[in-house]
Order: sequence, then C-alpha cells, then structure tokens
Amino acid sequence: MNIYRKTVEYLVSRVLGGAETAIILGSGLGTLAGELEHAVRIPYGEIPHFVHTTATGHQGNLIYGTLGGKPVWVMQGRFHYYEGYTMQQVTYPVRVMQRLGVKNLLVSNAAGGINPTFKVGDLMVIRDHINMIPNPLIGPNDDAFGTRFPDMTRAYDREFIRMAADIAAARGFSLKEGVYVGLTGPSFETPAEYACYGRMGGDAIGMSTVPEVIVARHAGLRVFGMSVITNEGYHFDDDFVNDGADVIAAAHKAADTMTQLFSELVGRI
Repeated sequence: MNIYRKTVEYLVSRVLGGAETAIILGSGLGTLAGELEHAVRIPYGEIPHFVHTTATGHQGNLIYGTLGGKPVWVMQGRFHYYEGYTMQQVTYPVRVMQRLGVKNLLVSNAAGGINPTFKVGDLMVIRDHINMIPNPLIGPNDDAFGTRFPDMTRAYDREFIRMAADIAAARGFSLKEGVYVGLTGPSFETPAEYACYGRMGGDAIGMSTVPEVIVARHAGLRVFGMSVITNEGYHFDDDFVNDGADVIAAAHKAADTMTQLFSELVGRI
C-alpha cells in the first residue's frame, strides 16, 4: 500500500479538490480532454509509479478538471499489456483512482467490429466482455481493495447503460450495444480469429479495457464502457489490411459524439 500512498499524496499535492468520476481515454480519443475546464495536466512521467505509454494515439497525461459541471480525473491514454508492462502496472492507475475517492469509472477504446451490423464510426456501449488477457487479480489478494473472488455478473453498470441510451435518444444519435473481446495484441487478429470470437458471442475486439474493468469492479467502482468501431473485421477482400493509422483516424472522427455523451453522463452520475 505504500506505493499507492506515495502516488496519491503526490497527486493531492498537485490539485485542489477531489472527484468521484474518472475517465480512461483510448486510442485516438484523447480530444475529450480538451473539453475540460480549469484543467491541471500532469504528464505520466512526473507521477510516482506510473509508467510511460508508448502506444500511438495515447498522449500520456493525467488531467484533473471539470466536465459536465463536475470534477473528473481523465487519463489521456492508458497502459497496455502488449507494451511489456505487468498487469499490475497496466491497472495501477485504477487503484490509485479508488484511493483518491473515485466511485465511477468510464472507459473507452478503439475496437474492431466483428458484428456484421457494425460500421466504422459506430459507438458501442459495452454490456459485457470476454477476457482473453491474463487476469490482473492473479496473485495474492489485497483485501484492502476487494474480495478474493469478485463477481463479474454485472461488470458494466446497468443504470449507466440506461442513462447513455436516454442521452443518445435525446441527442438524436444512435448507439450500439455489445460484448467486447479483450486480447493481448499487439498483432491485429486474423480473419479466422475474428470469425472465432464472433461465434463466441463477441461484437467488438480490442487490446485493452478488460483488465481495468476487472480491477475497478474488484475495488467496488461502478463502470461504464464504450468502444468506437474503427475497422470492420467481417469481410476480407484481396486488398484488405488492418492499419494502425486508419484506426486512429476513425477514432478521431467519432470522438466528438463520444465526448458529448460522456460529458452528459458525468453530469448525471
């Protein structure tokens, strides 16, 4: 617990006030941070026990500010298992947030669509996940955070999902709902893998998010998740290729709509 205390003490020394909501922004989705008022931006490299993000489209800042009229912590970029970090390093910020008094976690990511009804630019509310990444709770349990065997029946908060649907209806934009499949990466999936996870019940697929959600639920945080569909993994002609730059570009195009939804959702919770 000493390492968490050191990080928390540092962050408290940099900002005045607390927040009950934190947001983790995925690839190409960091523009939401520009909507924060009274923002205090802290590069990850200055925060004790935070690692560096090396992924494209992840700016690497922790920001404290106001969104939707409420104070929030925003991670402008996350850490990934494929970067060579341990699962404890990947999920370390979530436990820091819990120690800072955060009760709600909103997570976002760029994901490949494996549901054939999904198109590039769609927003998918995550209602469940399939975890194919090493579980971050493996090892001795820290009872100060949660129980040895945390329940994942409702990992994604049903009330938050209903609120998001209401906001989308009022704003006049459509939302998908589906199951997110979390893989290690960093290679994109083969056509056979896309098809396999689709048959398993997956709707979108990516390389993040699930470890953070597991640790958040272990620590008692309420979670809302959203994927931006940045490529379509269900039809493959001779010219098809997955490209990281295309993923970032597609995420940027959908970021404004996601920002509106997140801002209103933060204001309601």
